[in-house]
Amino acid sequence: MRFEDSKYFKELEHKKLEFGFGDFYLCNHFFVSEIHEGKHFDWNKVKLVLPMIIEHYGEDGKVVYISNRINSYSSEPQSWEKLLKKHRLIIASAIVYYNKFSFINATLEKHFSKISIKRCLSLDEAIEWVGKLKEFN
Repeated sequence: MRFEDSKYFKELEHKKLEFGFGDFYLCNHFFVSEIHEGKHFDWNKVKLVLPMIIEHYGEDGKVVYISNRINSYSSEPQSWEKLLKKHRLIIASAIVYYNKFSFINATLEKHFSKISIKRCLSLDEAIEWVGKLKEFN
């Protein structure tokens, strides 16, 4: 389910960032990415999004990154690892997967990540998980 089609789009205050490769929704304690079909999400694209995320949450902000994988696309997981070396902005991540292939990719990313990654079957599950994190309670 796309963020815009979810109940959260109307319920939560958010800011939408639109790029040619995907959309990002910046909410209070998390942001959601929805990369467009067939795009390649790499470090150069992270560098386009990052300044706007830092501007929104601040240099010392703490947020969760939710990757809502509604489309098929390629990515370089190490791109976010590069970000984590420079900034401590992202404290955890959730990957919403919709098929077996996406689940396998999420499992690999979870295995190699230096931050906690939750694999989720729905956007609801991911957002509810963020709400239960001790950092936000």
